[in-house]
Amino acid sequence: MQLPFFPFPRWLGEVPVIAVAGGLFALCTALLANHGIWPDPGSILGNLRLYLLSVLAIGCLDATRTLLRQRPASPTAHLLSRYTSPEARAFAAGGALMFALCVVLMPYFSKMKAAIPLFNSYTWDEAFIAWDRGLFFGYDAWEVLQPVLGYPVVTATLAFLYQAWFLLLYPGVLWFAYGQMDETVRRRFFLSYVLSWTVVGGAMATWLASVGPCFIGPLLGDRTFDAQMAYLNAANEQVPVMTLKVQGMLLDWFHADANGLGSGITAMPSMHVAIAFLFWLATRHAAPRAARWFGLFFAVTWISSVHLAYHYAVDGLVSVIAVAAIWRLSAVVITAWDAILARQATLRTNTVPAE
Repeated sequence: MQLPFFPFPRWLGEVPVIAVAGGLFALCTALLANHGIWPDPGSILGNLRLYLLSVLAIGCLDATRTLLRQRPASPTAHLLSRYTSPEARAFAAGGALMFALCVVLMPYFSKMKAAIPLFNSYTWDEAFIAWDRGLFFGYDAWEVLQPVLGYPVVTATLAFLYQAWFLLLYPGVLWFAYGQMDETVRRRFFLSYVLSWTVVGGAMATWLASVGPCFIGPLLGDRTFDAQMAYLNAANEQVPVMTLKVQGMLLDWFHADANGLGSGITAMPSMHVAIAFLFWLATRHAAPRAARWFGLFFAVTWISSVHLAYHYAVDGLVSVIAVAAIWRLSAVVITAWDAILARQATLRTNTVPAE
């Protein structure tokens, strides 16, 4: 007998996402285990805490809005009824698989990102510098942007927005897990999300191993971007540039061989650009009115990634091409799975004996 609050049809529809993620997790585990690196429950629990904090924040906002709109005689009883009802349990169960998947995904990605030097050397930076200069007529991309963005207040603002990108990973992902939208779009998003982190951020980042402008000096001894870093540090003296502290922290973790949540150094492809682009693609179908803002945020993220010395411009370009391909592939996979489910449903209907 099916329990009323277990959304088995939705979970069945999500099988391709879980199957792909499970296969990729198993592959990552085997590759890392070969180098003596094992999954870290502490990182998974740390990521879970970040998701639960997001759930708490969203819950507080929802509770406040509910009480202001309905003004019940007993606020506590009203909220208990709202959040413990069968409908609420069914709602929570509906997104449980995707929630659990994303709790595990980021720690796996961090392990793979930190392990890049075990599989490949950072040898691609020189090529990406040349690619950028080919696109920008002999100039580095940051030099082209500098006349427009090279003001401390502008730089500090872009750094803040660049850090705000992490909201996509927590409240943003929760919205795709639990928000009202077409189930096909939801499943395409999560399948693309998994493939973006693993294929783009894992496999491609290892193949195209590079450190990026901010790390090319301290890690590879290349002084090409000393002038850019000098500007960023000078701007930080006037208005705090948040990303400089993060870059210093990543460098410290790299030298300490840390492989926890958020660790690792890689430039190509840009995961900031990849995930911002994916959110724009998905919101065009899930929330068209909001899509223009996600499109703007995607553009700002790409520009900021160059201006703040995290990335070469081509890092973002490769990310966009790869994620666009993944987004199309996700439609093929989900459509094929739905066709299989439809055929099975038809067979069951046709084989049920008439009463």
